[in-house]
Amino acid sequence: MDPNTKLVISTLFTSFFTFQLLFHFVSYWFSAKVSSGFNTLSFEKKIEWNSRVVSTCHSLVVGVLALYICLFDEATIADPLWGESSIAKVNIAITSGYLISDLLIIILYWKVIGDKYFILHHCTALYAYYLLLGGGVLEYIGNFRLLAEFSSPFVNQRWFFEALKYPKFCKANVINGILMTVVFFVVRISVIPPFYGYIYSVFGTEAYVKLGTLIQYSWISTCAILDVMNVMWMIKITKGCIKVISLIRQEKAKNSIQNGKLD
Repeated sequence: MDPNTKLVISTLFTSFFTFQLLFHFVSYWFSAKVSSGFNTLSFEKKIEWNSRVVSTCHSLVVGVLALYICLFDEATIADPLWGESSIAKVNIAITSGYLISDLLIIILYWKVIGDKYFILHHCTALYAYYLLLGGGVLEYIGNFRLLAEFSSPFVNQRWFFEALKYPKFCKANVINGILMTVVFFVVRISVIPPFYGYIYSVFGTEAYVKLGTLIQYSWISTCAILDVMNVMWMIKITKGCIKVISLIRQEKAKNSIQNGKLD
């Protein structure tokens, strides 16, 4: 077994067991320490809470590493299709371990957090990462896609506020909602045109042909599936954001009238 394979397998297993540990033990302890409201939640809510704590931890780790790789990893930047580096492999392996861990948790607690779209998302991503790690290809592309994880902490924070019964129009909730919408758009939607523009630019080149038919079609199809899901989620998030802003404006107008003045 070559060193790169050992590195990938050891990282994947370490990632899997670390995120399992976070879910089953660390999150319970940490959440009870930092939030008094955690202990008042139902069993079902605590399961989803812990799942989202793990999701946030994963997103921050792989998001930061992916940003570093996309900006400073010379080997993969120089050749996005065939460039290889240890840190790029490690980051994809960390995500793969997390996805397997989260799939197990979803299946174990299906009645609580089961979601067919998450199953589709995780399985699609795992298939893509299996091809990347197995073939030593598209490592820059894989890490570029992981920049999308920067939106997850805001999505999870929105759920935390809701679980703790924070007022929908409180300052923290509104600010997080706006940031969630903006960040989700920037890292998941705005990158779609340049991403597929890059695919078009390399389509038919020697480096692209060398990838082989399976990886060529899998690369495009898996990204297309994930991007369709991202667009669907973006529409849902945008509608929610517009609704909250509209209600805030109505509330302000109502208060102004009650105070005997019009803004």
